[in-house]
Amino acid sequence: MATSVRAKRAGSPPPAAPPSSPDGPRGRRAAPGGRRSTLYRWDVKAIPYVFVAPFFLTFAAFGLFPLLYTGWLSLNRVELGGDPTWKGLENYTDLATSEFFWNALLNTFTIGVISTVPQLLMALGLAHLLNYKLRGRGFFRVAILAPYATSIAAATLVFAQLFNTDYGMINGLLGWTGIGPVDWESSKWPAQIAISVIVTWRWTGYNALIYLAAMQAVPQDLYEAASLDGASRWRQFLSVTIPSIRPTILFTVIVSTIGATQLFGEPMLFGGSVGISGGSGNQFQTLSLLMYEKGWVTGALGQASAIAWVMLLLLLLIGGVQALVSRRNRTKPGR
Repeated sequence: MATSVRAKRAGSPPPAAPPSSPDGPRGRRAAPGGRRSTLYRWDVKAIPYVFVAPFFLTFAAFGLFPLLYTGWLSLNRVELGGDPTWKGLENYTDLATSEFFWNALLNTFTIGVISTVPQLLMALGLAHLLNYKLRGRGFFRVAILAPYATSIAAATLVFAQLFNTDYGMINGLLGWTGIGPVDWESSKWPAQIAISVIVTWRWTGYNALIYLAAMQAVPQDLYEAASLDGASRWRQFLSVTIPSIRPTILFTVIVSTIGATQLFGEPMLFGGSVGISGGSGNQFQTLSLLMYEKGWVTGALGQASAIAWVMLLLLLLIGGVQALVSRRNRTKPGR
């Protein structure tokens, strides 16, 4: 009996496979190979552009278009409520012969120098101190960043009271040392020094943290080797720290210079009612203030646009200098 069953099983044909479904093994219709590969190629090539498209659309609407439109306005005579009239390069030639433009350019340069140089030197010293293992250094790192978090309006209004000619605390302290009251608002150099103090107070801590981050990336082996050679901490700072963070120093110099070129809020608020004109005698009027005055006080939008493009060219020039210096540092032997 068992033998006959086994024989029947051995001689029986294999069971037939179930009929295949047109939708595939799991009920899903397989797309043609060519169509699937084409969709895959389009997906790989197009999706990255879809992801970055919002940035480019936003930049085109709020960056590129205003830039090009301002350049077109700088070649026309445009007044508020009026139609533009083509003038070519006349707005730029007028700036070349304008004493107000050269005064604003000189003020921008001097305020930039007397605010940037002390600011970066102080930031470098603070970063060097915070780089050591001090008690409560976390608190000091947060504290030096507090001025940067303060609004320009609040900081400038406080310093305007401190530098007030009649009742300011700065003149009070100078009076104790036998120095007479200084007219911080009406005199050229005192006003520029006061504005530079505001800028230095706000940005020193920010640059100090940038320097601190660069110093912490310097290998400790360099300091140990210098210490074994008998170098003092001051010599280590000059011979190890400064060369190691030179690219960071160059970066902060360029960024601070760009910020000084665009200086607007501090001088305008410091001058009060005459802040837009940079004081009663334009003694601290910067390029940004002159551009604002031309555009929204006198209504000469064409001249204001020309000033804006001159500022852009200055910033491009500064960026070009940075690129040349960086390339020169990279191509030096041993780097």
